Amino acid sequence: MHKTFLKLGAIIAAIAVLLGAFGAHQLRDLVSARAVETFETSIKYMFYHAFALLITGILYKEFRNRLIIWAGRFFGFGILIFSGSLFYIAWTQAIVTPMMRWVGPVTPVGGLLFILGWVFLFVGFFRGSKK
Repeated sequence: MHKTFLKLGAIIAAIAVLLGAFGAHQLRDLVSARAVETFETSIKYMFYHAFALLITGILYKEFRNRLIIWAGRFFGFGILIFSGSLFYIAWTQAIVTPMMRWVGPVTPVGGLLFILGWVFLFVGFFRGSKK
């Protein structure tokens, strides 16, 4: 399982660099400053939690238990929901689709998954290893 988190963390970090470069060089010409700020927030949290996945993969070798696995899962799904919804919000601002305003309230679900990931990682340290 730890290799899955390491691979996922690495590929998500690479995607974040790619999207960040697009945001820095092209996005400013397409959308409002507010949309750029939303996009940058998404990239920032994507990076933070790509690192969280890498750390989780490394720590899983020492603390093999379900809480550590769930921490990694929460980080992964949190990236998908939190960053994904913010990317979508920035994109819809670029193409102006007011029918998609429902996506904004989804973002906090991703934030909750991030929080759960960190809590499960913390608690997982006290559970020891179940090999």
